[in-house]
Amino acid sequence: MARMFSGDKGRSGSRKIKPSRIAKAVSADSEEIESLVLQLWDETKNPALVGNILRDKYGIGSVKEVCGKSITEIISEKRKVAYPFDLLQLMKKAVNLREHLKVHKSDKHNRLRLQQIESKIRRIGKYYIRKKILPANWVYDPEQAKLIVK
Repeated sequence: MARMFSGDKGRSGSRKIKPSRIAKAVSADSEEIESLVLQLWDETKNPALVGNILRDKYGIGSVKEVCGKSITEIISEKRKVAYPFDLLQLMKKAVNLREHLKVHKSDKHNRLRLQQIESKIRRIGKYYIRKKILPANWVYDPEQAKLIVK
């Protein structure tokens, strides 16, 4: 898939292991894995990092193949999460960039990056509104984002 804001054509991704091999390789049952996911979530607050730790330390290549649910689905069922992680990370990035641009007013390159980040936020927001994860009247506001992130 092509990159969004660059001229790169993208790279092909790696292939997943067949589900039959995963089930044989993992000795833990789904309840143990879910409790491990929640424990790691409480420590890190990052679903991607949880997946990396499960893969590297515990040998669990795909939580979805073993449990039938993804890491974010497990977390959202058991814990109260106000905003999806990817949207929250983009809002943090936009808030930090706005603070940078207050000090460095003539930084044109980062002004462009801020526009791109905010367009990503709006695009992802539309997706989450469609999926009913965010309320239908949700709109990105930089001042609200500053309060949410801090």
